[in-house]
Amino acid sequence: MKRVYNFSPGPATLPLEVLEQVKDELLDYQNTGMSIIEMSHRGSVFSKIHEESMELLRKIAKIPENFDILYMTGGASTQFALVPLNLTGNRFNQKSGKAGYINTGTWSKKAIQEAKILNVNYEIIASSEDKNFSYIPKNYKIPSGLDYLHITSNNTIFGTQYKEFPKPQDTKLIIDMSSDFISKPIDWTHIGLVYAGLQKNAGPSGMTVVIIDKEYYKREYEFLPTMFRYSTFGESKSLYNTPPTFQIYIFNLILKWIEKKGGLEEIHKINQRKAQYIYDAIDQSNGFYIGHAEKEDRSLMNITFRLKNESLQDEFLNKAKENDLVNLKGHRSVGGIRASVYNAMPEEGCKVLAEFMIDFYKKHG
Repeated sequence: MKRVYNFSPGPATLPLEVLEQVKDELLDYQNTGMSIIEMSHRGSVFSKIHEESMELLRKIAKIPENFDILYMTGGASTQFALVPLNLTGNRFNQKSGKAGYINTGTWSKKAIQEAKILNVNYEIIASSEDKNFSYIPKNYKIPSGLDYLHITSNNTIFGTQYKEFPKPQDTKLIIDMSSDFISKPIDWTHIGLVYAGLQKNAGPSGMTVVIIDKEYYKREYEFLPTMFRYSTFGESKSLYNTPPTFQIYIFNLILKWIEKKGGLEEIHKINQRKAQYIYDAIDQSNGFYIGHAEKEDRSLMNITFRLKNESLQDEFLNKAKENDLVNLKGHRSVGGIRASVYNAMPEEGCKVLAEFMIDFYKKHG
């Protein structure tokens, strides 16, 4: 069996031991004579997995009891619309309320666009677009009276990440955590809602986790379609209709894997070490490699850089592939190289990439 070091931004690499367990259980789950993907979502076998995953997520992420955990579909892109649809007072030409957004890149812009489509009264509180989203905005004033303040915790394309969340005084944060969900401890103090697709840190593509303060259900309008309401999922424990059962099964295995590793605190330490190998290779290259993100805002999940001599990029990527280092090409809006090192990327993979970078620099620098 061949396994490469897969630096894809998502869907991303999964823990090998989880994949091996899935392989072993796929045809006959725990002597039931059925695959997990063939089972009823209301049967006792799947119900145990479903409930266990929610309990384990709450334990690992230290989610307060006033929050519900929802399992939804449609990815973060659907949440871009559901958040203003459910949580603002200025929909469909009503005149009260305002949403706040901080623009730190492509996904923030997509969220803002959905608010615009819904005719929401919104304000862009701060933006880093002036420097191609190479930093996290700071020293801005959060106005009073916002329905919520929306941020993107980690910017997959540009390689920036919040080290501390904003602290609004009279509203709560809505956080798109799609690319750093359960990669480090979460401070829930100023949070009202978190949403995240699984496909970076927590499982295969096809499921979105939403963690919502139950007080937000009171904001719903009676004309909202049933499947567009957060309360539909909260009141039914995400079993109103058939949930993504296979994704929940793997998510549960990954939560167990994280717990076995020592929880989010230990996972965060590992992620810091992993990223540092690569950042050190950038910083010690005498300008051969140029990082995109400002140092104080560098992401632990997505490391973005380019070669000073851009004519060497194709050779870098080809040689990397020969060394089983794959999916390193940067997004077209930034260019260069991007190494995505989510939870399941082995520490050894980051060491091998850093060593390759140093060797490539010595040969071409």
